[in-house]
Amino acid sequence: MDLLKILPLAFVMVAGPQIISSFFFATSPGWKKISAAYVCGAAISIALVVAASYLLRKGAGGNEKSGSGLTATDYVILALLAFAIVRTYLKRNESEPPKWMGKLQSATPKTALVLGFLLLGFFPSDLITSISIGGFLSEHGDPYWHVLPFLFLTLLLLSLPALTVLFLGERGEAILPKVRDWMNTNSWIVSEVVLVFFIAIVLSG
Repeated sequence: MDLLKILPLAFVMVAGPQIISSFFFATSPGWKKISAAYVCGAAISIALVVAASYLLRKGAGGNEKSGSGLTATDYVILALLAFAIVRTYLKRNESEPPKWMGKLQSATPKTALVLGFLLLGFFPSDLITSISIGGFLSEHGDPYWHVLPFLFLTLLLLSLPALTVLFLGERGEAILPKVRDWMNTNSWIVSEVVLVFFIAIVLSG
């Protein structure tokens, strides 16, 4: 099923400042409301971008197959994914989080909502991924609701830091910084593997 093919891209969506922000929010005062607002903002933006891409592709009409069996949309998706791979590789050594992240532990729910909306909807790699998924589903004749498992997995990954604190309490708060640092250093590898995997899916038709 095509919906199972896109699930791994959830890891691309959260790799980088997206999941790092979740860690900061999970260890801040009022973390429950702030983390929930962050996830809600992410849900809204992802759903909107995928829907826009899906509907635009639907409105483009029939598919023009090339000799290789790929459509024009397939080539656009492949170009976007290739760009994401190059960008992720070039950014791999930027292991230090942006300076603005230092202020996240004093963020309000409103700030978290806006950040979730912007990061998961319009961060370059996430924007490319959401556009690719919308086009992919439309291109293969899948209904829009097939994006829901991908959306759920993405939001679950974003919620993991808060869930860790919820279930482990102070012990969870102690281990979160260590996990955050490891993910910040190695998330680019996960992103590259999944992006290459998705390219293989598109090429296989």
